[in-house]
Amino acid sequence: MKFLFSFLMSENEKNISIKNWAEDDRPREKLLLKGRAALSDAELIAILIATGNREDSAVGVAKKILSSAGNNLNDLGKLSVNDLKKTKGIGEAKAITIIASLELGRRRKSEEAQEKKQIITSKDAYNFFEPLISDNKHEEFWIVMLNRANKIIGHKKISEGGINGTVADPRIIFKQALENYATSIVLCHNHPSGNIIPSNEDIRLTQKIKEAGKLLDILVLDHIIIGDKKYYSFSDEGSL
Repeated sequence: MKFLFSFLMSENEKNISIKNWAEDDRPREKLLLKGRAALSDAELIAILIATGNREDSAVGVAKKILSSAGNNLNDLGKLSVNDLKKTKGIGEAKAITIIASLELGRRRKSEEAQEKKQIITSKDAYNFFEPLISDNKHEEFWIVMLNRANKIIGHKKISEGGINGTVADPRIIFKQALENYATSIVLCHNHPSGNIIPSNEDIRLTQKIKEAGKLLDILVLDHIIIGDKKYYSFSDEGSL
């Protein structure tokens, strides 16, 4: 009889409406019952941080974290540990957990882009580079190296700098290209400001690298500047 009572209690608990669950338990139970796609961004973050504070549940704290990033996951990915710790209830460990999770997502996206293994258009180049540098608060300069079939044979970060710029040395660029037996390359750097219009220095550097490539019989196919979910292509704009 005692066993039957316990069994019935267990079955009844399973049938309790989600609305009656403790809020901290909802995201985890909801994921189990309905799948991960059914969860909001705040609920997914709540699972990461596990607990809230005296004023808010885990979901409530997660909503405040999202609000601090304009409810934009891309902007959330740019926040540092100290940025995240400004939200009450988020200590260093929880902040690190959030950043690590977002980094895994970024790397997954990067690997998906690499699986295409071929760059034909500026959009292909953007899709390849965007996961690598779009969240950075500083400028980075990258190249992707291609064979005669425009298949990717390697990529490399050439330099990184501050908020306003970075320096790319053509000698380092072509050293990498020659070591990988590349027949063509695509250049890319980001503008943390979000403004994708090339500066005069960007234009001069692109032409310098293009001319150096001619001497080595390595074609510079494009130079992509990445901003906030948008890009500028030197090739598309007829500037290369």
